[in-house]
Amino acid sequence: MAEPGGYNQTGRAPKIKNKNAAAIQITAEQLIREAFERQGSVQKAPRQKVLDGEELSDYQMRRRREFEEGVRRNRSNIGEWLRYASWEESQQEIARARSIYERALDIDPRNQTIYIKYAEMEIKNKNINLARNLYDRAVTILPRVSQFWYRYTYMEELLGNINAAREIFDRWMQWEPEPDAWNAFVKFERRYNEIDNARAVFERFVFVHPEPKTWLKWAQFEEETGNTDQVREVFGQAIDRLGEEFMDQHIFISFAKFEVRMREHERARAIYKYALERLPKAKSQSLYNQYTIFEKQFGDKDEIESVVVTKRRMEYENLVRQDPQDYDAWLDYAWLEESAGEVGRVREVYERAIANHPAVLQKPLWRRYIYVWLFYALFEETIARDIERARQVYLLCIKTIPHKHFTFGKLWLQYAWFEIRQQNVDAARKTLGQALGICAKDKIYRGYIALELELREFDRVRTLYSKYLEFNSTNCTTWVEFAQLELALGENDRARALFELAVDQAVLDMPEVLWKAYIDFESSQEDNCDRTRELYERLLNLTDHVKVWISLARFELSSSSLERARAVYERGFARQKELGLKEERLALLESWREMEQENSGDVEAVEKRMPKRVRKRRELEDGSLEEYFDYVFPDDSEQGSRFKLLAKAHLWKQKQAEEG
Repeated sequence: MAEPGGYNQTGRAPKIKNKNAAAIQITAEQLIREAFERQGSVQKAPRQKVLDGEELSDYQMRRRREFEEGVRRNRSNIGEWLRYASWEESQQEIARARSIYERALDIDPRNQTIYIKYAEMEIKNKNINLARNLYDRAVTILPRVSQFWYRYTYMEELLGNINAAREIFDRWMQWEPEPDAWNAFVKFERRYNEIDNARAVFERFVFVHPEPKTWLKWAQFEEETGNTDQVREVFGQAIDRLGEEFMDQHIFISFAKFEVRMREHERARAIYKYALERLPKAKSQSLYNQYTIFEKQFGDKDEIESVVVTKRRMEYENLVRQDPQDYDAWLDYAWLEESAGEVGRVREVYERAIANHPAVLQKPLWRRYIYVWLFYALFEETIARDIERARQVYLLCIKTIPHKHFTFGKLWLQYAWFEIRQQNVDAARKTLGQALGICAKDKIYRGYIALELELREFDRVRTLYSKYLEFNSTNCTTWVEFAQLELALGENDRARALFELAVDQAVLDMPEVLWKAYIDFESSQEDNCDRTRELYERLLNLTDHVKVWISLARFELSSSSLERARAVYERGFARQKELGLKEERLALLESWREMEQENSGDVEAVEKRMPKRVRKRRELEDGSLEEYFDYVFPDDSEQGSRFKLLAKAHLWKQKQAEEG
């Protein structure tokens, strides 16, 4: 026999023999619907009707016994105490209900619900003094619970005890509650038109909660009362009290909008500018947007441009604050201030920039730094028109540079030209002489020479060139320029002597430039072909470059005859063949062919000597093969037979292709 619960005596579930689905399926939805339908048919127990005083006494005794038993079993169940007290109140047993509330407070004296229900009962039964005492107990024990204070002040205000309510608010504010409590106090005073009292509350309010929104509420209050001067006083106190560290852009925006409402547009503009100069960009985006809108409405073109300058100024301030050695940003910042036309601001930016000199001795970093000095001096000279200050900038910059490690020729030259513009030639020469003594370099020599050339002091120029060549005798450009100077002065012998000294130097950086200049000089002289031809021969003894042979051939063509030019080409071709330079031989033949074409010469003879371009293969170091092009010359004896064999092979291959 199966036991209750579907299990048999062995404790195992009975086996189900038929596991097929039932004919009638019952779903969960159907079960829920039937349960809901049957729920409405449940008969509720009828409420008990009390017919006389004895039944009422018996009912009350039974209910009290139940409540007492409930609170005895679980004294900490405050809900049970509240139901007990509420039932006694419903039976008009106020004293008993009060006793129950007191017993509950003995158990949990900090329970807010007990105080609220207790006070509501006393107020409902018009026991005002008892309710007042109860609220006083509550705010004494729990002064941080705001709803007790709200109910206490509301009760006194309903009773018309305005002074008592104000005293309660004063007691409450001594605990420095949240802003909503202060706002309630202000609204209380405004309801009774106590403007001075409300202002005094705001003064205490902003001291306890100095947030920007508190100041804005105070300013709005003063504006609503129509006290314009007091509004400005409030905004002024807010700016002073908060300081730049805790200042909020909305303070300035509200202040400026107030001035706009008062039609004080200049005051509003001054407020916007003051704020934008002091607040960082990250905290002033809304401020800038409002300023732009303001200028579009009430400003002119200059003021709108000032808005743009102010925004860019904020951007540059942010850049230089992040990287004080970003000299490009400093220069852009200074140029911005120059465009604004404020000399004092420009000087301030330049002074701040030059105070951040590079920490390491690397010339690339110092180069951007020196440019800041140069633009500073240029600003003082051309815009500020303070010549003495510009001179001091140059001198201080020269003292700042570590000349033992590196120098900047541009700085010395700029200072020298500055003194020239001030008609102080001796100071300019002294400066460049000092530069050559401290840190001689090519740029300073060239700049000094250019200066003396402008002054037409040719003896000084000769002296400087001599010193320059002693300093660096390998520079061919210097030799050429010195010789060209003498040539321009009509001193041909001096120029020729300089060229001779130059070509005799053991080391030259660009000898081809020097030789070309020397040859051009000699060829420019009248009836001086022999000297030029001699120079070419001297140069060919030093180098066999194909361009020298071509140049000599062109010279012979222009100065003598076509036959002499052909002879030069023949010599050059033979020399290049001797050296085994095939590409140079080809270049020489192409130039020769061009000459013959220009002069209607024997082009066919040159064409016969032109090489054939053939494709070959060669083995590389890694064993792979590489294709390249080679030139086979007809007059090359050692390759003549090979050339003929290749020609025959080419003809045979062409013939096979035609037959196929």
